[in-house]
Amino acid sequence: MKFPSTLAALALSFALLAPALAAAEAVTIRLGTILPGGTPQHLMLQELGERWRKDSDGAVKLTLFPDGRLGGEAEMVKKIRIKQLNAGLFTVVGLSEIDPGVTGLQLMPLTFRTWAEVDYVREKLRPALEARLRAKGFEVLCWADAGWVRFFSKAQVLTPDDVRRTKLFTWAGDENHIATMKATGFRPVPLETSDLLLGLNTDLINAAPMPPLTALAGQLYGPAPHMLEINWVPIVGAAIVRTDVWEKIPAPARARLRAAAEETGEKMRTRGRQEDLEAVRVMATRGLKVHDLTPAAAAEWQTLGADLTQRMRGTRVPVEIFDAVQKHLAEFRATARPAP
Repeated sequence: MKFPSTLAALALSFALLAPALAAAEAVTIRLGTILPGGTPQHLMLQELGERWRKDSDGAVKLTLFPDGRLGGEAEMVKKIRIKQLNAGLFTVVGLSEIDPGVTGLQLMPLTFRTWAEVDYVREKLRPALEARLRAKGFEVLCWADAGWVRFFSKAQVLTPDDVRRTKLFTWAGDENHIATMKATGFRPVPLETSDLLLGLNTDLINAAPMPPLTALAGQLYGPAPHMLEINWVPIVGAAIVRTDVWEKIPAPARARLRAAAEETGEKMRTRGRQEDLEAVRVMATRGLKVHDLTPAAAAEWQTLGADLTQRMRGTRVPVEIFDAVQKHLAEFRATARPAP
């Protein structure tokens, strides 16, 4: 008679404990980003969160903190380390706070000419870059990009010397980059991206390198109505999550969630590149003046780009990554078909 009653007691105990066990298994991924809220990319992240919720039967919740409301990228990386956040969608600026290997995708001026080159090199380097980040305790969920950096300014600039005469926005916290800019004659002013509009309006800065989508979203083309048409560097980034948090999710569910994130990254890249061009068109209808490079100015920029890029080798960009980028670019250019 005791055996059935024991089973009944165990069943009752499990029924009482089940909600607690479910709660213990639930994972909330708190993701910070400087991505402006309401943009298509932000909406894609929201859609990813809904898909994760469904694919995990409600066990995984993605909570977003856009607009840099929790600080700049370096500050958000610090928050991830102390577990106030546990994930982020960062550009190379934030990712390099974790591991410098990613700098080879963004911090080499005028190295990449086309998105096809960026894609080829990223995929070649991807296993090594993801392994480096994993060794630091982070999983890469997907890779993204957000357009080419151009120079926006209050007055027209065409040459490197024109830009050297400006007070130029630089990402706060990137002391090595600030030192490099000063060494090559520029006047960098370190600010958080959230302070760009205030800096332009108060003349704290009068020029800023940024992708057109950032200028459009922040209405920065108002106080900085001139844009130099130059593909300075691509803005490359990735969504990352702490490995210890990610591994709380059962392996089969992780595979589904990672696949969904990969799809989101691909959509972000495609949409971002379209919007890079569209943002310039829209701003031009609102008064932005777009200045094309003259052949002489283009030659000056190429000389500067080569100088800055070489300075990155072994200082900002690890030697093995720098050399791998150059190797894969040479491979791609040797086999790529010329544009029609």
